[in-house]
Amino acid sequence: MFLKRFGPYFSYLKPVRKQFALGLGFGLLSAAASGAGLPFIIKYLVPLVTSDDKPEGMALILLLSTIPIAFTFRALGGFLNAYYMAYAGMHVLERLRCMVFEKIQSLPIAFFHKNNVGDLMSRVLGDTGQLQTALVKVVNSLVKEPATLVSAIGFLIYLTITESESAFMLIALATVPACVLPIRAIGSRILKKAKLAQRQAGELNNVLNENLSAVREVRAYNLETRETDRFTAACRKLFKLTLKTVKYDKALSPMIEFVTAFALCFSLYVAVQKDIQPEVIASILTALYMCYEPIKKLGGVSNTIRKAQASLDRLEYVLNTEDTVPEPENPKPLNFVGGEIGFNHVTFSYENEVALNRVNVTIQPGQVVALVGPSGAGKTTFANLVPRFYDAIEGSVTIDGVDVKELSKHDLRSKIALVSQESLLFSDTIANNIRLGKADATLEQIKAAARMAHAHDFIEAFEDGYETMVGERGSRLSGGQRQRIAIARAFLKDAPIIVLDEPTSALDAESEHNIQAALEGLSKGRTVLIIAHRFSTIQHADRIFVFEDGEIVASGPHKDIYQSNELYRSLYDKQAKTVLSADS
Repeated sequence: MFLKRFGPYFSYLKPVRKQFALGLGFGLLSAAASGAGLPFIIKYLVPLVTSDDKPEGMALILLLSTIPIAFTFRALGGFLNAYYMAYAGMHVLERLRCMVFEKIQSLPIAFFHKNNVGDLMSRVLGDTGQLQTALVKVVNSLVKEPATLVSAIGFLIYLTITESESAFMLIALATVPACVLPIRAIGSRILKKAKLAQRQAGELNNVLNENLSAVREVRAYNLETRETDRFTAACRKLFKLTLKTVKYDKALSPMIEFVTAFALCFSLYVAVQKDIQPEVIASILTALYMCYEPIKKLGGVSNTIRKAQASLDRLEYVLNTEDTVPEPENPKPLNFVGGEIGFNHVTFSYENEVALNRVNVTIQPGQVVALVGPSGAGKTTFANLVPRFYDAIEGSVTIDGVDVKELSKHDLRSKIALVSQESLLFSDTIANNIRLGKADATLEQIKAAARMAHAHDFIEAFEDGYETMVGERGSRLSGGQRQRIAIARAFLKDAPIIVLDEPTSALDAESEHNIQAALEGLSKGRTVLIIAHRFSTIQHADRIFVFEDGEIVASGPHKDIYQSNELYRSLYDKQAKTVLSADS
């Protein structure tokens, strides 16, 4: 069952198979020294050094030296076993985490709408650790502990042959199968509790992630107590579930010890009745202990496998998630893009909610098109279908007449620049954040893009200039500064198609004016989609699409649709009144 379930993941041990084999070999050495070596020393060494004709001088020293030699083999074997197993384990953990992270990078946007960030973090960091334990430590235990058990049983069989009165030890060993019962009973309970605990660990991570991502909002709305209560409740629930897992996990060892105690008691009773020599009794008891100790550890291995199985279920949920925006088998080349965008009877829905309904429009190369409408009307969905963040359920989206589903996602997205409403910067330098638009850009090219985005002056004002670290998510910069760096990134990419999701929303009036001029320059010769929330953004648009309930209900320049479409006129007039009242 273990090999069948976890077998495919053992391939990650191939690059470190030498270290893994060395670890197992030293584990066997330690097991042999423990299971047979220690009882053997007690059986034969103790009588020799306590007898009347005991050896003296160098002979005695050589005889006693067998003790440190045996313990050296046991200790050295245990240390090297632990070291090489840790080496192999850390390699496996690294590969597992990278594998899951890489899979996450290929999953479509829709996947992240269904799964919260904290839970995904728990899967990448926590569940991979559980699987690593199963692949490395469990295999090590499945080799080392049985070797210890076999060594100890072998010594006891040897005693039954050489010491006839010791045959009763085989009866004591008959209690070993009884230890299997609690292992099986507890294992099923641990699997159930482990699944619940790991799911709750993901929820706890999500609460923490949400809190740390909304520091200002928490302070502004006095949510400190509420957030503390949420986190405490999540911690308490995880505590209870983890405690139940620990309860079943730790109950196994006392149960096995209980069985062992009866076996030892019986052995001692028979030994006293048969008047067996003390050194024989001592060696037998040591060997019996060496029999039952591996059984306890193997019981722990069973529990570890159960917990790892729960983690594997969570990891395979990610690894086996189907990419709903798959790469084409034979992608068409995309060398030159004129910029024509076609929506041919396109329908799209989020589960049961229709976002676009049979949209049929063509955007000519070089046109600047503004997408306008109330919230939820379909503007953002329309723009998201162009770079294939989603795929149309019906109909097709084309670039220069080629269905985007026939293009590789990398080639398609390399021809599209995106500036979001909430511009995200990575925790890196300003230069490297702009360089995301073109990986091999020179510093002069970066500065030129920054000048076009009206960002050069404030960047140069920093002590480190373009080498200034922006902090996590750009926290060291103002909203307007972050937005201008994101716009500079789009200038640098120099893509033939540009998607602007209200790019000036975080700018003051003066900066917005400057950026509007820059956007006009950026738009020349390129096809531009502007998701417009503020109508000042669309003053240079060639066409305006008015969205309502997933349909384009009006299309044309501002002057025409203002006269012909009541929805657009009401939205425009309402915003104009708001601006006038704010200015007054």
